[in-house]
Amino acid sequence: MNDPPPAAAPFAVTTPRGLSMPLAMFVYTLLYGGMTVLAGVLAFKQVQLWPTSLAVESGIFPFLLLVVISSTLSQLYGREAAKRIVWWGFLPLGLSALLMQLVLALPASPEMIAFRPDDLAAFERVHQSTWRVWMAGPASYIVSLLLNIWIFDRLRGRGEGEGTLGLMIRGAIASALSQAVDSVIFITLAFYGEFDITDLMIGQVLAKVFLSVVLVPLLITFGVRTARWLDGRAG
Repeated sequence: MNDPPPAAAPFAVTTPRGLSMPLAMFVYTLLYGGMTVLAGVLAFKQVQLWPTSLAVESGIFPFLLLVVISSTLSQLYGREAAKRIVWWGFLPLGLSALLMQLVLALPASPEMIAFRPDDLAAFERVHQSTWRVWMAGPASYIVSLLLNIWIFDRLRGRGEGEGTLGLMIRGAIASALSQAVDSVIFITLAFYGEFDITDLMIGQVLAKVFLSVVLVPLLITFGVRTARWLDGRAG
């Protein structure tokens, strides 16, 4: 059982009702909300993972940070706290989608139509997506992140893996498996039937597993240490 570490009074966030939230949880929650929105924006560009030939949609980078944040919160404050953050992540995700549709529906200004038609066309072309993509994103988001938290917590067992090496191994395994599932769900829901998704599926899974093994363990270790530093500061 992981009880939240005591936070010094000047560095805890206190609500009007007197409820206190550790500073690290508050900071990471803000970052989490921002990353849910950014992931959808960056997903429109595919990048090559040098020095390999693997390509991946850029939304994976903020999404991996979502994995890191949720794993860090699970490590320090327990699985239920991390799950709540994941479910509340639907709020900024849903609001950003609604606002994007509102902006696309509103008419552009005469000045932009006259002097920046190329910018307007590029904006609308990039951000107008099909209903399948809008449905695939939240579906893969909730399944993969809840799966990541569950695997990360289950691998912990009864206190094993509390050292840095154990933390990194659990983070790598949980992230790799959950990211593979995320790729299968998203690509299938978004693109199945429109073209042969085999190569895209294989490339996405390999790329995400590669990044999960290489980056996530280090980022989780850094995230846990940063959170403990924030919560442990003396007033």
